[in-house]
Amino acid sequence: MLAFLGFITIAILLALVMTKRASVVVALIVVPIITALIGGFGTDIAGFMTNGIRSIAPTGVMFIFAILFFGILTDAGTFNPIIDKILKIVGKDPVKIAMGTAVLGMLVHLDGSGATTFLIAIPALLPLYDALGMRRTTLATIVALSAGTMNVLPWGGPTIRAATAMEISVTELFNPLLIPVLIGLATVVFVAFLLGKQERKRIGDGSDVDVTQTSEKDEKKAELERPKLFPINLLMIVLAVTALISGFLPAQVVFMIAFAGALVVNYPNVKDQRERIDAHAKASLMMASILFAAGAFTGILSGTGMITAMAETAVEAIPTTLGARIPLLTGVISMPASLLFDPDSFYFGVLPVLSSTAAQFGVDPVSVGRAAILGQMTTGFPVSPLTGATFLLIGLTGVDLGDHQRKTIPYAFLVTIVMLVISVVMGVIPI
Repeated sequence: MLAFLGFITIAILLALVMTKRASVVVALIVVPIITALIGGFGTDIAGFMTNGIRSIAPTGVMFIFAILFFGILTDAGTFNPIIDKILKIVGKDPVKIAMGTAVLGMLVHLDGSGATTFLIAIPALLPLYDALGMRRTTLATIVALSAGTMNVLPWGGPTIRAATAMEISVTELFNPLLIPVLIGLATVVFVAFLLGKQERKRIGDGSDVDVTQTSEKDEKKAELERPKLFPINLLMIVLAVTALISGFLPAQVVFMIAFAGALVVNYPNVKDQRERIDAHAKASLMMASILFAAGAFTGILSGTGMITAMAETAVEAIPTTLGARIPLLTGVISMPASLLFDPDSFYFGVLPVLSSTAAQFGVDPVSVGRAAILGQMTTGFPVSPLTGATFLLIGLTGVDLGDHQRKTIPYAFLVTIVMLVISVVMGVIPI
């Protein structure tokens, strides 16, 4: 019963969001409450929601102040010289810009943090995409694919969880996947090339578009810019990013301090400070509400036991005749499984059962773990409604969750399948 309710909850949520029959925040709150009530949970639901909200609170606070921080710096014109420099390197050709986006996303994700990747790459590239008329969904898709595929690296959260659950070293788990992952990254660049060609066909090669950040500014925008403070603003970005990557301070604390510093340095007048906060309050409040709604959603699914029940049902559904092919099946479903299971539930709940079942059929259980990290919360994490990073991505790009999922999920699944096929050909994953 609980497993059925869990699958129904996920299915209804995705259907409502992707068909735009309900707003994301409404669907995240209402759907799990209804299914939990059907499951016989009454007053406990409030506690489940509270626990879920509490778990995501740091991410929500980080998001609010990150939006304000980067919004202030954008108002001050900090990114204008950066975008102009990127233009000199990649020109105004949408194809080169799309491929450059993929490479930038991969480089930024070397720290293994999806939130950091989105917080750095999106604000830097969004003005360029807007100036050229390239679709924001293209930016969201390419950065998502880059970060997702890089998340397979040994220091990525899913790989560490998988190695921990299977009681092996991350190098033993990951090393045989090095070539498949490299080919997966090459696939991401190829997808970016294709998306860039689509943009070029739609808007042209950009040769007739003036995207210089310093041209044709309206009077109000010009008044807000602080070109003389560019070195100081850039230093604040570097310090914030360094603090994020080093883990010296929690992310939410980093952005609270960074926001306060950026606001005071660029707009010391209290009246100007209120105006700048008001200018970005709408975006930060809307996406923060979605984040907290997502916390309530996962809180209900976890508290009611729906996620655990779904995991058990998924394992039991595998026919014994396919037992020897559990690694292959795991690889195929790994990316879509990101839409159903959060990483902890999958890697500490589902994976141990799958690997032990495979071992009974004479299959190396480690191969199941390798298959799992090819998609579960790697290529799949930037489209999953179960992770705050997804909402951070769509919040920064300003795209609709349903639009993002419809465009990105097929490509994310493609990248996973490419890595899986290469792994099979190399004998890393048995069939």
